[in-house]
Amino acid sequence: MWASNSYLKSFYELEYKSEISSVSKVEKKPDFGFGLRELDPMTAKLKEMQEFFGLKVTGTLDKETLEVMKKPRCGVPDVAAFSTFGDGPKWSTNTLTYRLVNYTPDLSEAEVDDSIKRALKLWADVTPLTFTRINSGTADIMISFVTRDHGDAYPFDGPQGILAHAFAPSPGIGGDAHFDDDEVFTFHTPKAKCYDLFLVAAHELGHSLGLSHSNVPGALMFPTYSFTDPERFSLPSDDITGIQSLYGPNEDTTTITPSPTPSTSNVCDPNLILDAVTTFKGETLFFKDSFVWRRYPHRAEMTRYLIKNVWPNAPDNIDAAYEDPEKILFLFKGKNVWAFNSHGVEPGYPKPLSSFGLPPSVTKVSAAVHDKTSGKTLLFFDIYYYSYNEIMKRMDRGNPKRLEDGFPGVTGEVTAAHQIGDKMYLFSGTKVYEFSSNRKLLRVLTNKYFLSC
Repeated sequence: MWASNSYLKSFYELEYKSEISSVSKVEKKPDFGFGLRELDPMTAKLKEMQEFFGLKVTGTLDKETLEVMKKPRCGVPDVAAFSTFGDGPKWSTNTLTYRLVNYTPDLSEAEVDDSIKRALKLWADVTPLTFTRINSGTADIMISFVTRDHGDAYPFDGPQGILAHAFAPSPGIGGDAHFDDDEVFTFHTPKAKCYDLFLVAAHELGHSLGLSHSNVPGALMFPTYSFTDPERFSLPSDDITGIQSLYGPNEDTTTITPSPTPSTSNVCDPNLILDAVTTFKGETLFFKDSFVWRRYPHRAEMTRYLIKNVWPNAPDNIDAAYEDPEKILFLFKGKNVWAFNSHGVEPGYPKPLSSFGLPPSVTKVSAAVHDKTSGKTLLFFDIYYYSYNEIMKRMDRGNPKRLEDGFPGVTGEVTAAHQIGDKMYLFSGTKVYEFSSNRKLLRVLTNKYFLSC
């Protein structure tokens, strides 16, 4: 409970009043007949946090909320002012200087220099801002690696917590960015409990330029850290809109194509077409766009995550997914397939579809499911499906088979597939076809049969 109190105090201005109004004063308040009473500060702030992160607003410290609190994140609060933040803070000049005060021992000086330079370039590419490095004196943006109490009244908390913080434009400490040197920073390499310096710096320097936190998952200015391949990273549209609202666009360069901010698909939308459905280590996973909803065993509610927060090397917008008998999760996209175990990506992946024995004419797998009854994995493509022998690691004879021959009654392309017990469920658009173990069509359902709607 102390950790949750600390989190809400740090990022949501949780305060407990030292003096409580007397009963007589409370009784003098107008009574509109709704039974209103003072809301517990903890409950109110939990609701505020849950609304910000797009969680179910309960006002209670549920598992989903605790999981968000445990994530590594930026030290800047999600609401209200952070020391020097005012209304719409921005620099009065477009020509800014920065200085690296010191370095982290985790990386070479060249790697640190490159990470900071590339992080600043993200913002310069879409605004009129320019950044010049100086090696002595006081710069607009002073960048340093520090630990614990480092003199700015916002001490760091050691490993695996707050990664860094930065101050909005203003005189003095304004614009400065501090990185917690108790963390382990990496250079373009995803590692457990390590954080890519470029990604962390790009976020913090957004604060240095006047941006606050975004509540859009997938935006660079979202408070929690998630790994994205730095070599392919481009600024999401939400961040471009934010920074250009302060400084305007960059008129001197060609138009930057923003990385689309992941849409927050409504899992209860009756027109929703899921990308894939599968189990993995007892959980049921529902994939759509950049998100995966995870349902834990014996629980009705689901938890939404960015796919890359769960599997940093996984693609978004996958075509199909299934879990094999050895508890390996396979994700298909286009002509490639990724495989993940409990610790990360399997060695040698991604691989081409031909690694399953699929012919070149199969350019994507639209759905996949491991049939525990037969011990075969079914891979769907157009109006056909292939049967893969997991034991022999090869395709069965007689492939491909027509969908209508193996699953009579399905009228469209299979877009996802799932098995519960001995029943097979084939998703085709918004319809779900339920089959018995002997492939007899039992009934036609909708997504709502599986989703918490």
